[in-house]
Amino acid sequence: MNAIRLQIPAHADYIDLVRICLFGIASKMSYAYEEMEDMKVAVSEACNNAVIHGVQNSEQEVIDVSFEPTETGLTIKVKNSGSTFPLSDALDKAAPLPDADVSGLRVGGLGIYLIQALMDEVEVHPLENGTEVVLTKYLDAAED
Repeated sequence: MNAIRLQIPAHADYIDLVRICLFGIASKMSYAYEEMEDMKVAVSEACNNAVIHGVQNSEQEVIDVSFEPTETGLTIKVKNSGSTFPLSDALDKAAPLPDADVSGLRVGGLGIYLIQALMDEVEVHPLENGTEVVLTKYLDAAED
């Protein structure tokens, strides 16, 4: 299967298109339903971050998404042209979760933890004008 590329406006209303495309590709690759659901949540979080951290006040702002299937799995790349951030900084800001009291949790900041929990590999690459998040889910990873 060849790489599939999708470009959507950087607006939350269009993230469902990415999820639908992902579902179609993952179905053709014979992922289990639970794995497809995990990938949909992870890619939604990555796209939400691209919307939130992308260049604001620009009608032409877009998110570029590529789906790159291989024999061993699927890599999804989400690019935006907003401000860059190192992965380690994002993880430091999210900090460990309190054991019982959730009243002190900040809104946001947990997306990268969620993405890492749901995918097999997660990389964040700062670009000259933006950020690229690379998500990989291997086929049959649960059986290894």
